[in-house]
Amino acid sequence: MYPEKLEKFLLKVQKPGRYTGGELNSVIKDKREVDIRYAFCFPDTYEIGMSHLGMKILYALVNAREDAWCERVFAPDTDMEAVMRENDIPLYALESGEAIKDFDIIGFTLQYELCYTNVLNMLDLAGIPVRSENRESLTPLIIAGGTCVCNPEPMADFFDITLPGDGEEVTNELIDLLKEFKKQGKGKKEFLEAAAQIPGVYVPSLYKVEYNDDCTVKSVTPTCGAPEKVVKRNVKNLDTMFAPETFVVPFIETVFDRTTVEIFRGCIRGCRFCQAGFLSRPLREKSPETVFSQCKAICDSTGYDEISLCSLSTSDYKGLEKLLGTLIPWGDDNKINVALPSLRIDNFPKDLMEKLNTVRRSGLTFAPEAGTQRLRDVINKNVYEKDILSTCAQAFAGGWTAVKLYFMIGLPTETNEDIEGIARLAQAVVDEFYHMENKPKGKGVSVSVSLASLVPKPFTPFQWEPQDKPDVLTEKQDFLVSCVRTRKVNISRHVPWTSFLEGVFARGDRRLCSVIETAWRSGCRMDSWEEHLDREKWNAAFEQCGIDPFFYTARARSFDEVLPWDHMDYGVTKKFLQRENEKAHRGETTQSCREKCSGCGAARLNGGECNELCAAVV
Repeated sequence: MYPEKLEKFLLKVQKPGRYTGGELNSVIKDKREVDIRYAFCFPDTYEIGMSHLGMKILYALVNAREDAWCERVFAPDTDMEAVMRENDIPLYALESGEAIKDFDIIGFTLQYELCYTNVLNMLDLAGIPVRSENRESLTPLIIAGGTCVCNPEPMADFFDITLPGDGEEVTNELIDLLKEFKKQGKGKKEFLEAAAQIPGVYVPSLYKVEYNDDCTVKSVTPTCGAPEKVVKRNVKNLDTMFAPETFVVPFIETVFDRTTVEIFRGCIRGCRFCQAGFLSRPLREKSPETVFSQCKAICDSTGYDEISLCSLSTSDYKGLEKLLGTLIPWGDDNKINVALPSLRIDNFPKDLMEKLNTVRRSGLTFAPEAGTQRLRDVINKNVYEKDILSTCAQAFAGGWTAVKLYFMIGLPTETNEDIEGIARLAQAVVDEFYHMENKPKGKGVSVSVSLASLVPKPFTPFQWEPQDKPDVLTEKQDFLVSCVRTRKVNISRHVPWTSFLEGVFARGDRRLCSVIETAWRSGCRMDSWEEHLDREKWNAAFEQCGIDPFFYTARARSFDEVLPWDHMDYGVTKKFLQRENEKAHRGETTQSCREKCSGCGAARLNGGECNELCAAVV
């Protein structure tokens, strides 16, 4: 199905299975019988994109329509890109093998800031101008959704539309509108003005941004009737929401080579560094019956032998015990493993451990995030060392010998004592294994510490905080390594300069569009991969555009500063985030939503409530 001229080159590139299509459950339609052709683009490699649940949902959703055909497109790796450019092969969709420049909608999911240059590269490979101002025809319409569009400004000059929030409903509404405009022969400007009236649709070109002399944002003014605030789309009922009954099964191994079923959206915890926990509010759960039905359907249609229950905090799912009561016996009968990522240390009950003992064991992962209780209170983790050690002891008694612990450095108010506390806590987990009665003979323990660097993100209480510079983060990483006294503890760490660049674009404004384009034109792409990230080219791009990148990272913001994303509304109010920031600096915690409503404001997106304790915003 892929272009015939490409076939002779596939053996010259790594993993040719990335580029062929034809996988089980891929959707093939007659293009003459559809009105809208949709190219769903993931701006990273096939293995990463095929592991993304959002892509699978929207692929199935669009293809459920008789009048539309959604096809998949992934960023070619550098070896494949060279083949395509040398042989005039345009970027094509896997299902039809046809160039995407002739499609009606080209949609990107933006999950990570360091994929931004890949977006430009994919548009260029498709033969499409990268800037929206240079695309005059109605189609192809270039749109984006995903986590990063909560602050779309660093990419505002390249997209016609971005879609903040849940995509299950707004995608169909946008397709319906485009279909109507195509029939009527109307132009792009009229379409964009009409699309801006759909809740959850942001049209960057309809907003005028002005800056102060100090380069901070002075104002963001809507034009042509666009709303002053763009409110994210929110699906209220997950039981009735569209969900796929099958997934495309890759030919090659992917990052997460298993099926995934979502169990709820939102989070009750309020960890102050966690953007996903605030963006996904309010809390909405699927019933155990719905989850089990979807798990069974997808496994039946794909043949996968592992199910991952997807959420931000799986053990906070109220229906977990009931779900596992049916899911695990069914999985045991059918030799299907059940994976529970995102477990909380403080609510990991013994009966859950016993249930997991009936299925194939893999390492357990927990996230203390900070090494001392003082700093865990600052970030509102609400986890105590006794919880961590007792849960690990329970896991060891249950037969587990490998534990992975996630921590962060660069947190507000952090000291060397907090960093040293990471090593002390990891050592305490090791000691817990060797102090255990009836320790298994001939077995050792492995404690893996994954060390991330804080990147303050929009719509979190830390959105005003300065970010540690790369050299400071490197010093902190080296100090932690020097504190580890045992080979039983292994530390993996992120590259500080990668976190720095991520931080620039996370809280950036429209002035960064020129930086991204300049870096891309100089050869930057695949920046999320360490072997491809070129610091010299990025530094040159910042200098050429007259931009100081530390303006976006190392600078503390005042509460009254206009932030580049203030015209986006994700439900959680700015006043609530400010209160949480102030509590962080006082070392005060906030109870979970199921203990006491903190009045974050997101409940208004769900008809006024998100759980039984929800109260008015104060």
